[in-house]
Amino acid sequence: MKKLSYKQSGVDIAAADLFKGKIKALVKKSQSQSVLGGIGGFGSMFAFPQKDYKNPVLVSSSDGVGTKLKIAALANKHDTVGIDAVAMNVNDILCVGAKTLFFLDYIAYSKLQEDVLLDIVKGLNAGCLQAACALIGGETAQMPGMYKPGDYDLAGFCVGVVEKNEIIDGSKIEPGNAVIGLESNGLHSNGFSLARKVLSIPEQKRMAKELLRPTRIYVKPILSLLSQGHKVSAQASTEGTMSQVKGIAHITGGAFYDKIARILPDNVNVRINKSAWPVPNIFKLIQLKGGIEDREMYHTFNMGVGMVLIVEAEFAREIVLKLSGMKLKSWIIGKVVKGKKEVEVV
Repeated sequence: MKKLSYKQSGVDIAAADLFKGKIKALVKKSQSQSVLGGIGGFGSMFAFPQKDYKNPVLVSSSDGVGTKLKIAALANKHDTVGIDAVAMNVNDILCVGAKTLFFLDYIAYSKLQEDVLLDIVKGLNAGCLQAACALIGGETAQMPGMYKPGDYDLAGFCVGVVEKNEIIDGSKIEPGNAVIGLESNGLHSNGFSLARKVLSIPEQKRMAKELLRPTRIYVKPILSLLSQGHKVSAQASTEGTMSQVKGIAHITGGAFYDKIARILPDNVNVRINKSAWPVPNIFKLIQLKGGIEDREMYHTFNMGVGMVLIVEAEFAREIVLKLSGMKLKSWIIGKVVKGKKEVEVV
């Protein structure tokens, strides 16, 4: 009887261990003194900076890159999808005002070249540097038969922190508030199943550079804005502050209709003026080629707006100017009106 080994079944433990050794120096670039023990252990350790907080609340998120990975495989370009994995998580917890502390990744595949794995991790590390958080570990799972050779899945998990009295939950949003849209970097990581349905394989290859533009990470400019007192938390008073951010929505799956509605009180609507900002050509092309209705586009894609802030109207222009000073374009794209927790795009 022929003797089999794990390697013969498709899992090469020695190669996996060698790969982990190669990435240790790379991921160290994003790690601070709070990271204990490095990567490769049974658990990743992070020393919480207790002295920096009075009443901290931990905030977490888990998300993946989705079918954008099919474009990466098609173009054989894998150095930015790691940024997407980080962005999808850190931008989500940013919506409550949280600063990300650390990130862990999950890469699953049947068979990948080592240089592809290294490119993925380079992107993950680059994303963590952009978000000012530590890449402290993760899982590289080789699963023969689960994926076609060359295909893989990429997801992640992050943990952040916010002071309890500084949580932004949308509860203070009221009629008359203004809506600010922050510029996206293309499609980000949502709507790719529809985009791939519309665009032919040759078109996807030809437009891969545009389609693979990494999701913008908004952490540094928004935390800078909030640190200047531009926030109204659930517990805070709205009086006596220069300007306020009352709600933040990350425009991902469900886009304008679902993601903005998620942060609204029951007695208000948000009315978005779709002519208030320039829609990038990639969205116009997808809509034209697919014969897609406007509502479907604004329910699937970010249309050039990757994050939304709801703020006191009198300070909206000031906030737009401050964001511009941080090299982030934004526009006043709508307002809050009386309603029943719905979003209108007009």
